Amino acid sequence: MLRLHDNLSSGNGYKVRLLLAQLGIPYERIEYDIDRGETRTPGFLEEINANGRVPVLETEGGEFLPESNAILHYLAEGTPFLPEEPLQRARVLQWMFFEQYGPIATHKG
Repeated sequence: MLRLHDNLSSGNGYKVRLLLAQLGIPYERIEYDIDRGETRTPGFLEEINANGRVPVLETEGGEFLPESNAILHYLAEGTPFLPEEPLQRARVLQWMFFEQYGPIATHKG
């Protein structure tokens, strides 16, 4: 079973949880308290994500995949959420980059 290393208040974690639900993929969720530094412990940094961030998807094979958009791409592969046609696939990636780094993501206030 997949395991999602996550923080409930994370917007990036929410994206991953939403796609997992849409795809009907069962998973175990592991909560980390970011404010208490639980993603900055030596164990987390050495074993799960050296960048000290969540979400991180742990595959059934024990591999760790950090970064929400990489996780979304991995989960969507072979589904209608990630089209096979190159231009349509690129448009999905275009939106993912915009969503992550565009004006909405960088808005302060």
